[in-house]
Amino acid sequence: MKQSLKTGFSFGLTSGVITTLGLMVGLHAGTHSRLAVIGGIVTIALADALSDALGIHIAEESKNNKNVSEIWESTIATFLAKFLIALTFVVPVLLLQLEEAMRVSVGWGLALLAVLSYFLAQAQQIPPWKVIMEHVVIGISVIAITHYVGDWIHSVWS
Repeated sequence: MKQSLKTGFSFGLTSGVITTLGLMVGLHAGTHSRLAVIGGIVTIALADALSDALGIHIAEESKNNKNVSEIWESTIATFLAKFLIALTFVVPVLLLQLEEAMRVSVGWGLALLAVLSYFLAQAQQIPPWKVIMEHVVIGISVIAITHYVGDWIHSVWS
């Protein structure tokens, strides 16, 4: 796979998982509303995918060492990966009770991070468990923090 596509895909997937799970968990803890969670997912899928794509675009331009087509490949790959990954989290929320959907979504997101981490470790020829643990622990930390922030918001403003 071309480096420009790897950059966009790996950034988009990681951001799609972490941002979407953080938003979902925080909204769920703060509102316990299926509508709020679905609205948040769809909003983040579009708005944050566009934002991340622009961020990658500008970051790649700032390197001054890539041609225009590679920059646009990274930009488009970032948008598509973030948008599509974020939207996958709508499925369990639509099909399951909200509490169960949250558990399934957390499992799905951490599994995606673990698989990506495995392939990154393989490409770098380093032990996969180290990379997987690092990325999954960061993911769990985001989930825990946003859950407690959502609880706090609920306790203060409800």
